[in-house]
Amino acid sequence: MTPLPRYLTAALALSLMAASAQADSTKNSLITAFSTITSLEDGWEPMEFPKIDRHSRYQLTDDNGEQVVMATTDNSASGLIARVSVEPGDSLILRWRWKVSNVYEQGNARKKEGDDYPARIYVAFEFEPDEAGFFERAKRKTVEVVFGEELPGNALNYIWANRLPVGEIVANPFTDTTMMVAVNSGTANTGEWVTVERDIVADYRKAFDREPPKLVGVAIMSDSDNTGASATAWYGDVSLVKPD
Repeated sequence: MTPLPRYLTAALALSLMAASAQADSTKNSLITAFSTITSLEDGWEPMEFPKIDRHSRYQLTDDNGEQVVMATTDNSASGLIARVSVEPGDSLILRWRWKVSNVYEQGNARKKEGDDYPARIYVAFEFEPDEAGFFERAKRKTVEVVFGEELPGNALNYIWANRLPVGEIVANPFTDTTMMVAVNSGTANTGEWVTVERDIVADYRKAFDREPPKLVGVAIMSDSDNTGASATAWYGDVSLVKPD
């Protein structure tokens, strides 16, 4: 048998190491992996918003032999959320990979009419009443009574932005309780799988200038209701791991 050239051997070794690392992170993850489920109801549930009737579509699909979630958005908005209850501690690692077909020409993280993303990871934290003002508490209570569920508090949104530079953090144009973190931006890498890893605790400290409360949910979301645009996104396994 003819031995493989050294560069092919090295490439194969790196590929196997990456696959092993991904398997380990999935195994220890606090979130159910998309690659292991038989239905989107296995560990995930729809995340929908008041007054938005047109929802994005999510379905399991195969991509080069691996099961992933394909999201289709067309002037629509909704997500899939995994409910958790996790004390962040000193470090909490969120890792995922995603791919998008395109970004939005009218997308702009600083403006309400541009607050759409072909792909985002939404990280929700427990509400802290002691940190909120009277009007914020009253508004939340009214919404909870009307819609019958407890609302989360602050949130981090990891976004595939159109123009916001990678690494920049800005307040959501609708509410300063949600901070937008650009982890990809523009057309670079569209149509390609991109792997992202973030320390949620470090990002929360930087975004809100205090320690994070309990983590209550992690969601995937592709939306286009403000821009009226359309896109397709693919989400691989999303893992949430506490370092040893």
